[in-house]
Amino acid sequence: MSSGPLPAAEPVPALMRAIGRSAVAAAAVLALVSTSQKDRALAAAAASLRAHRREILDANVADRGAAAGLSGALLDRLALDEARIEAMAAGLEQIVALSDPIGAVLAEWSRPNGMRIERVRVPLGVIGIIYESRPNVTADAGALCLKSGNAVILRGGSESTRSNAAIHRCLVFGLEQAGLPATSIQLVPTTDRAAVGYLLAEMADCVDVFVPRGGRSLIERVQRDARVPVIGHLEGVCHVYVDRDADLAMAERIVLNAKMRRTGVCGAAETLLVDRAAASTHLAPLIRALLAAGCEVRADAAGCAIDGRVKAATEADWYAEYLDAIIAVRLVDGVDGAIAHIGRYGSHHTDCIVTANAGTAERFLTQVDSAIVLHNASTQFADGGEFGMGAEIGISTDKFHARGPVGVEQLTSYKYLIRGSGQIRP
Repeated sequence: MSSGPLPAAEPVPALMRAIGRSAVAAAAVLALVSTSQKDRALAAAAASLRAHRREILDANVADRGAAAGLSGALLDRLALDEARIEAMAAGLEQIVALSDPIGAVLAEWSRPNGMRIERVRVPLGVIGIIYESRPNVTADAGALCLKSGNAVILRGGSESTRSNAAIHRCLVFGLEQAGLPATSIQLVPTTDRAAVGYLLAEMADCVDVFVPRGGRSLIERVQRDARVPVIGHLEGVCHVYVDRDADLAMAERIVLNAKMRRTGVCGAAETLLVDRAAASTHLAPLIRALLAAGCEVRADAAGCAIDGRVKAATEADWYAEYLDAIIAVRLVDGVDGAIAHIGRYGSHHTDCIVTANAGTAERFLTQVDSAIVLHNASTQFADGGEFGMGAEIGISTDKFHARGPVGVEQLTSYKYLIRGSGQIRP
């Protein structure tokens, strides 16, 4: 593989217009290609990721070396190792194994006048994806868009520019091996911030939808400045509620995993709610387990009384997405109190109940208005790969078009096909 993309020599508007025109042309091709051709491209890209893992790792080391001042959570998002590269390659192969959504007939019926109507899945067209830190998004997003028949314009963060470029070259290799346009998956080859502004505000004629993935400021900007629809979420203020009927050992495993497995992911638990009726048996063991795991605990008065290391929570802590080894802890009055707290402070992302009471669990699952609601399972399962989607572009908290993990089906729309025999409307 070559050493990487050269800096853009042409002005940003001209560069971005050329990328946009190429994406539109590629989308027209992808909408019609066979499943086998798309799958050949993905399989070849997966093989290329494995074959060029050393170049990818070297690029990632250079990115991390230049990433002064990033928090531990952001550095974790940026970091690649052998296992994460293998996970990217395996994710592409899982996407190959998925059914192709394009052309699937969602519904069909006939009218009394003899017309036959079908509702059929079609690609969205050109998808713009703007993301920070995570180089794996380059592979995941490129593969999901390809499988769903969409062209994609990727704009990664400057902190991961070398890693993104190395991964993108593997994707392009796959496209070329399958005889597909190399411009089906394009990576904006400049770190000039003006490219993002132009992409959002001036390319509505080329881009059909944006998917942002990153911190609050990035997502707010995309939602504010984009001239086409946006699929995404602002924050992952995720909760674990431990009910009076929870098995303590199970609750401890789930809470520790939900908070500490990877603190920088959007599905990491940020608030622990404990049923007041279980305070005497569950609160102290859970808080001490978190402290022993190296997690800072900010709690209400009951939690502060457990251990001198616990800090007093403020009102802001109930809204906080820490993305770090910090958790807010509060006693609530049963499942109704937990539902009310999540309704007030949550972000409609991912929330969990731990309980052995099936009725209480169903109440929580039904009444919590979040994209993902779990019973007796860690919030860190908020991931398209864990849902069997192969990968995801992100988790959507929207209620229109896509909600939850954004995979191949969520990157499609539909149209109506009507077949007549000369009918006219009276």
